[in-house]
Amino acid sequence: MSDAPLVSLTGVSRRFALGGQTVMGLDTVDLQIGHGEYLAVMGPSGSGKSTLLNVLGLLDRPDSGDYRLAGQLTGRLNERQLARLRAEQIGFVFQSFHLIPRLSAAENLALPLVLAGWSPKARTARCDLLLAKLGLTDRARHLPHQLSGGQRQRVAIGRALALAPPLLLADEPTGNLDSQSGQEVMALLESLHQEAGITLILVTHDGALGARAGRQLRMADGRLVSDSRADRAPLPQAEAPCA
Repeated sequence: MSDAPLVSLTGVSRRFALGGQTVMGLDTVDLQIGHGEYLAVMGPSGSGKSTLLNVLGLLDRPDSGDYRLAGQLTGRLNERQLARLRAEQIGFVFQSFHLIPRLSAAENLALPLVLAGWSPKARTARCDLLLAKLGLTDRARHLPHQLSGGQRQRVAIGRALALAPPLLLADEPTGNLDSQSGQEVMALLESLHQEAGITLILVTHDGALGARAGRQLRMADGRLVSDSRADRAPLPQAEAPCA
């Protein structure tokens, strides 16, 4: 594991114009995240959680300050370079899955591989491996509407991990799931973090989920107001589908 942080923010701010006023989405945030960490970002609506996630995911640029990802100073990169760095380093899991309705589970999972120029043979091998790990082999040809919410989120997780990025950003990943499916998805994410050494950043309103992370960040008014570490509690009775 490298001693250099995977993520480093120094004095990062992001401002928005809203109703003729300037709102600080992020206000001089300093943050370092090491390889293989598991963080939860928490705070009320409007606290800056989503803005922070967008900046970390290279979906939005800060107005001031520096963001280094895997040693790269991102502010100096053009859009094409940012897209390449994003594809190589970051996977995204969203509350609403964002699967393409007309594509099967396997085809949705394979999208990043297609965009990266993988051959059909290599794509098939990678997808088969991921589908098996996610417990979805028998759902490979099903369309999203034929899958349960938990299965759709597992497809989304597989898509996020298709190119084996070191950083996984999960934005309220259990928000649209029932309790049992949510527990299974969290068990899966945590097993991937533990087994593959993925850096997992979870944005959540759920204090119980946030308390499971090895490190908790709390935000308010665009500021990072606390950064603490805690022992993790055991999951309720649920096992990851890929266990």
